[in-house]
Amino acid sequence: MKELFGTLADGTKVHRWSLENGGTRLGVLSYGAVVQSLELPDRDGRYANVSLGFGTIEEYEASSPYFGAVIGRYGNRIADGRFTLDGEEHRLPVNDGGNNLHGGPDGFDKHVWAVEEFTTGSDVGLVLRRTSPDGEMGYPGTLTTKVTYTLTGNGDWRIDYEATTDRATVVNLTNHVYWNLAGEGAGQVHDHELTVAASRFTPVDARLVPTGELAEVTGTAFDFRTPKTVGEDLGRSDPQLLHTRGFDHNLVLDKGLTERPEHFATLREPVSGRTLSIATTEPGVQFYSGNFLDGDLVGPGGHAYGPGSALCLETQHFPDSPNRPEFPSTVLRPGGTYRSTTVHSFNL
Repeated sequence: MKELFGTLADGTKVHRWSLENGGTRLGVLSYGAVVQSLELPDRDGRYANVSLGFGTIEEYEASSPYFGAVIGRYGNRIADGRFTLDGEEHRLPVNDGGNNLHGGPDGFDKHVWAVEEFTTGSDVGLVLRRTSPDGEMGYPGTLTTKVTYTLTGNGDWRIDYEATTDRATVVNLTNHVYWNLAGEGAGQVHDHELTVAASRFTPVDARLVPTGELAEVTGTAFDFRTPKTVGEDLGRSDPQLLHTRGFDHNLVLDKGLTERPEHFATLREPVSGRTLSIATTEPGVQFYSGNFLDGDLVGPGGHAYGPGSALCLETQHFPDSPNRPEFPSTVLRPGGTYRSTTVHSFNL
């Protein structure tokens, strides 16, 4: 179902699509390809929206910390807002201290996408398209992007990203859903149990940019290879946690970059019984524990979002890869196609 959600300050209309399949309900906006709601039943069959967001387009336009949005052209940080590709330096606007974050202040999350609904067999979904012109936010090349959201017959939410360019560029697309499996506004996620198959992570400096090291997680707060609660090690006296007020780090997935999505993480909320399993083709995931939410933003249920009100698991290539040739490459050239897939499965 398609309905008018609101109107941007420039007069552009924003629509909302409602999808339901296999017990999962998904609400998607044309603005930013935003997942505005994702509703799941608990063990007693009671539905709750488990994704943070807003009830009006005015709030998304004014103050959203990327709630549920597709992030591009480059997810995460590029140090000093600059990188060199084929001998040419490209300067990007900085919007995170001295860094370019999530594509810049006018990234993919700030634009209206073209949307088409589809049904294929037992699957339903949306195809969202956007063309980013050459030079937008300082990035070279005209990037033609297609993102497909699919709700499968068993209720999985699958994201397929594709992009092509007419000039060498860098691409790192992701989705910035904020998860609280107890329900948005239900309090902190510190009691959620998380498992991530990642034996290494990329430590950051005071600017929150990777140092280039791939550090072992053994003996650190970043070891989620066996299940533990999100809050178990948040109080550790670790410079890495102090830099980011908690977790906001790229975990290096043991599976590496793969052609097909492979399982890497499980998140479980003990009271509701809701469980999220994630598979991806990507080599990394940004684990963010909602540290910078400060209570100023209020969700559609009327609850303020304070620190730890949700967490993010953003599948990705590594931050600052354009300046780190030792990291997996994010370069896309004419004639090539960027492809990435992430699948979210829900269980009790």
